[in-house]
Amino acid sequence: MIGQDIIYAKQQLEEGLLVGIPTETVYGLAANALNQQAVTRIFEAKNRPSFDPLIIHTSSWDRVEQWVQDIPPLAQQLAEQFLPGPLTLLLPKRQLIPDIVTAGLPLVGIRIPSHPLSLSLLEQLDFPVAAPSANPFGYISPTTAQHVANQLGQKVAYILDGGPCTVGLESTIISFEGGLPKVLRKGGAAIEDIEALIGPVQVFAHSTSNPQAPGMLKSHYAPKVPFHLGQLASLLTKYQDKKVGILAFQKGVDEASVAHQIILSPSANLREAAQGLFAAMRTLDQLPLDVILAEPFPEEGLGRAINDRLRRASASA
Repeated sequence: MIGQDIIYAKQQLEEGLLVGIPTETVYGLAANALNQQAVTRIFEAKNRPSFDPLIIHTSSWDRVEQWVQDIPPLAQQLAEQFLPGPLTLLLPKRQLIPDIVTAGLPLVGIRIPSHPLSLSLLEQLDFPVAAPSANPFGYISPTTAQHVANQLGQKVAYILDGGPCTVGLESTIISFEGGLPKVLRKGGAAIEDIEALIGPVQVFAHSTSNPQAPGMLKSHYAPKVPFHLGQLASLLTKYQDKKVGILAFQKGVDEASVAHQIILSPSANLREAAQGLFAAMRTLDQLPLDVILAEPFPEEGLGRAINDRLRRASASA
């Protein structure tokens, strides 16, 4: 069921059921983060490996001290500047956060989404929600309520419809272990903006197993159609006998052999491109194509996070 009934969504979460929620990044699959059985339902619905930790969401920074042991000064600075917004802070968890949420790790990812509908819901709950992206594990993240319904169907008790996501990329994740800020996942908060506030940060690549934070697996966000990343002219030569779909940044290719192509931002706006990325990947994946070809984006601002998603979508091809 899709709708905008916050009271009904609240009741489902209180009963330990799953609810799809809109955020500015992507739609999340929410459950009571303090209810181990409810959190288990997330892993079952997504077919998500239990070693991949979850992010918890709440309505205000004032509530965070209930669930973490310590807030480093740099985390406090970032929270004041970026939250609510597309940033997740990894902090030492208190014991009441079940180990299933953090995959047994001592840190928990916390963020405050900026979507007004989800904020209104979270304000009415006396618990945080664990909410990874509302899609089968490893597949393209959902950016509309209908995407969630198409992918998870009856596994979700209710889906709050907040319209299309305005950022379109998952949150940036940053940790502070050893007193040094480290970006573990590139996302909706640009690294340049983070560094402008707190100085240089270490940027990690993905890991292949036992990730320190959500979204660090090498192969992720992958369409079912084989997906390849590189220079389009070279890729088109390689796949000239295939039915090809193109995912381009600013301008497409003038090739009669291309069955379908999507240009994410003719004006070369990286925010616009990020907003439409997952929806475009999903559209191409639903067409009768043999292969999807994509080009790297400028390695700056949100382009760095877009490239991260494209590399991981192509890792299993």
